Amino acid sequence: MNFDAVLLLSFGGPEGPEQVRPFLQNVTRGRNVPPERLDEVAEHYLHFGGVSPINGINRALITQLQAEIDLPVYFGNRNWEPYVEEAVATMRDNGIRRAAVFTTSAWSGYSSCTQYVEDIGRARQAAGPNAPELVKLRTYFDHPLFVEMFADAVTAAAATVPADARLVFTAHSVPVAADSRCGPNLYSRQVRYAARLVATAAGYRDYDVVWQSRSGPPQVPWLEPDVADQLTALPAKAVIICPIGFVADHIEVVWDLDHELRLQAEAAGMAFARAATPNADRRFARLAAGLIDELRFDQPPARATGPDPVPGCLASINGAPCRPPHCVAAERS
Repeated sequence: MNFDAVLLLSFGGPEGPEQVRPFLQNVTRGRNVPPERLDEVAEHYLHFGGVSPINGINRALITQLQAEIDLPVYFGNRNWEPYVEEAVATMRDNGIRRAAVFTTSAWSGYSSCTQYVEDIGRARQAAGPNAPELVKLRTYFDHPLFVEMFADAVTAAAATVPADARLVFTAHSVPVAADSRCGPNLYSRQVRYAARLVATAAGYRDYDVVWQSRSGPPQVPWLEPDVADQLTALPAKAVIICPIGFVADHIEVVWDLDHELRLQAEAAGMAFARAATPNADRRFARLAAGLIDELRFDQPPARATGPDPVPGCLASINGAPCRPPHCVAAERS
């Protein structure tokens, strides 16, 4: 399969205090989130000057990716500028006919996979009949470079705390019902499998997998245990938190973990270390380039192996299932 461009598709984030509330309204549109909850989350962004780290990280990643692959790279977001619709319109105007889409989520699931396919369809519809074909690349939670980056990050974090520190992996919680939207408990199974791969690579046999940043009405069950509850229950006097569910420093990492969870650990007299996310690591750009080359040159998918491997996306998206080995969702309508 030939490509003449790459689209990096991400979540988006505000880049100034005046953008925080409109951004949050975009994220929560149609979900009837109370205004007071938006005010609470807005304070998390305003703590950092109203700037999310994610756009800057993505621009740095694009620079790395352009050094790895001989294709132009465009940038679009779901929830904030530069919007994906604008990016695809620019691609159309530049004569791009088919582009590979790399998303900043390693997982299957609605918000982490299917919603990006919906973003692709919406952007193509807005661009009109001359819109480029956009091919979403497969999930990459078990890619060897994904495992390597997190294993190295765990090792680096472990060097800053006592040797008996407890390793805790954390990912964004979702409603229990949503966990099986793309296959039976598929999202949580992928997270647990990736955690096992990373722990093994970093030399750990015992560790915990927990969840964070849940929202929504309390009567709706979400994946548990919560990372804050787990920290309270730990008998260890030191902890290494690995945010394996995040490929970059979202606000849920820099606020929920680096700020709130660190304060909780300090109040309990617990040594605290947070493993780095991939961010704009050169290996992350190599991972993205490798996914593209799997399709360009019909290569077998690169996967780290472990006991009881977990599949990629099993869902039917717009009537076309993501088929192994490539897990490609192409929007051609």
